[in-house]
Amino acid sequence: MEITVRQAQRSDIPTLARVLGIAFADDPIFSWLLPDAASRTRRAAIMFTALARYDRIDHGGVDIAIDDSGTVVGAAIWEPPGYSEGRNSLRALPGFLRAFRTRLGMAGRMAEKMAAVHPHDPAHWYLAAIGTLPAGRGKGYGKALLASRLDRCDAEGLPAYLESSKDSNVPYYERFGFEVTGEIDATDGGPLLWPMWREPRT
Repeated sequence: MEITVRQAQRSDIPTLARVLGIAFADDPIFSWLLPDAASRTRRAAIMFTALARYDRIDHGGVDIAIDDSGTVVGAAIWEPPGYSEGRNSLRALPGFLRAFRTRLGMAGRMAEKMAAVHPHDPAHWYLAAIGTLPAGRGKGYGKALLASRLDRCDAEGLPAYLESSKDSNVPYYERFGFEVTGEIDATDGGPLLWPMWREPRT
């Protein structure tokens, strides 16, 4: 089985957003934000479309994993060192509104709480989202996506940061050198997040 990881192009956005929407259908945070299971995958894909398009893809921060049949089976969205959303957060707002509707305020407050504890120094790559299709789990697609960007982190001497939305995923990230730095209650008593930091390997 051959796995190809490459940077996504704008033409890949609909496909990678659909893949991530499916991948996060059972995620505790998305289940809390989007309680209607029937529409969760579609609305999560709308959010991931906005997240990728404005403007992480233009900074080379979006990777996709492709299987040997040419099918996109996984994706990862990263923010580069020194990234600032700026005006792009306003450009993404219509997409977030379509995704979250009346729960946009909840999503915004959660994002603010996450941002308040997000490390800003030293410069680092931030893994905002990573996921694979359920049928591809355990086949190395997530590993290939992570390794591709973490190899770059190591080559550039840069740390990496993420928040795990599943306690069960923490050991997986630890195998790549991430370490838990605490807990984040960004949902006011709902699902927790586990912030994780990784120093570059020499």
